[in-house]
Amino acid sequence: MNLGDFINGQFITVQNADGEIIDKSPANTKDEIIRVNFSREHIHMATDAAKKAFPLWARLPLEERKTYLHKLKERFETNKDQLALAISRDTGKPLWEAKTEAAALISKIDITLNYSLDLVKSETVTNALPKIDGVIRYKSRGVMAVLGPFNFPAHLPNGHIIPSLIMGNTVVFKPSEQTPYVGLIYAQSFKEAGFPNGVFNMVQGDGESGRQLAISEDVDGVLFTGSYEVGLRIKQETLTHYWKILALEMGGKNATVVWEDADLEKSVYESIIGVYLSAGQRCSCTSRIFVHEKLADAFLDRFYSIAKTLKIGHYSENPFMGPLINEGAVEKYLRFQEIAKREDCESYMRGKVLENTTHPGFYVTPSINLVKSFNPQSIYQKNEIFGPNVAIYKVNDFDQVTSMVNSTGFGLVASIFTKQKELYEKALFDYRVGALNWNRTTNGASSRLPFGGMGKSGNDRPSAHFAIQYCSVPVASLEDLTPFDASQIYPGITL
Repeated sequence: MNLGDFINGQFITVQNADGEIIDKSPANTKDEIIRVNFSREHIHMATDAAKKAFPLWARLPLEERKTYLHKLKERFETNKDQLALAISRDTGKPLWEAKTEAAALISKIDITLNYSLDLVKSETVTNALPKIDGVIRYKSRGVMAVLGPFNFPAHLPNGHIIPSLIMGNTVVFKPSEQTPYVGLIYAQSFKEAGFPNGVFNMVQGDGESGRQLAISEDVDGVLFTGSYEVGLRIKQETLTHYWKILALEMGGKNATVVWEDADLEKSVYESIIGVYLSAGQRCSCTSRIFVHEKLADAFLDRFYSIAKTLKIGHYSENPFMGPLINEGAVEKYLRFQEIAKREDCESYMRGKVLENTTHPGFYVTPSINLVKSFNPQSIYQKNEIFGPNVAIYKVNDFDQVTSMVNSTGFGLVASIFTKQKELYEKALFDYRVGALNWNRTTNGASSRLPFGGMGKSGNDRPSAHFAIQYCSVPVASLEDLTPFDASQIYPGITL
């Protein structure tokens, strides 16, 4: 099924293609899901439709825009099984996990309407100037380009799209070229919800398509989730586009600290989730674990014993872990293990390609490397791998650990396992991250909290609960309803 791009309220097939995407499931490469033709011309058509639809949509009363989002929520609920299956086929993630992503689409609407809107409520400031009241209001920005990732192909773009729409912006969404089928199914829900023409648009394409969308003169904001390298290029390409808001959620090299007083079983289980959930393909996955030397041997033994039993397989088989997204991801995963070996890390558990004769795909086994010597210049120790690998360090100096946590340039999320609140509070101040969890994995986030990182992990535009802020413009007004008072004129003026 290929309905084409969704532009101005209709699905439109591509007539003059600039390229084709052959979408095969990473969980079974024999499963060809969809073939997608893409067109640069459609990008211009979509941005033009969004620009024309903007004034009417932005002027609709908030309660009317809410009505459309409630209709969309109904469609998400009706289509949740179809959406979950599309997510599993396109990404390979287990069906149970895909169902949680489909459910998150629904909860995002509830959270935005019931909680996040409070962040942009109008506010009256009495006597902002002497005898003059001030009012703070928030209004829409214009056309928002949303560039989606492959790992959460519905939930993460939806986290930009819903707050954009409720604030009166219009949207052009480009799914990842790895997950075009999810983009199509997602757009169908908007079609069924009956949004006004041009308010929401979806165009398929490759990396160059994303670049063309980001640099469009008709776009007022670029909302991106993906790698640091691509986020940096977006920043560079739009450097002279002063009117554009950029919300860049990029990668991570996230750390967990397990101190000597930590609950061993809990810290091991939570770290397993942190490292291997989604086959390590989350920006919030745990890449490094710093374990106090008094607990290190017991932690390593228990962590290894669980890691080697993790069920890996096709999404329909209820495994814990599915495949990596494509062949390139597998090659990168294996290459970094060789890099770790060259850099004198001990392979505690070696990851390898896992053959699946029933469902041939991009399956790999988990891996663990024990780092013998911390080196902030190490390629292995400072780069994001995006696969089921973890580097484990034995440590004993909390202040030294802080410098190690902050050494990669990334700053998305960290975790600390300890019963000592003073250590947690010290980490809150010292760790350069946008999220710090106490006695919990780095993975998983609440849409009722902000989500964003520091350094190479973001550009100070936290998403989730705070997304509604970058989707709006604060407008200050001084409102003087008093009659003219000639006695208050400035010196030197004669009336």
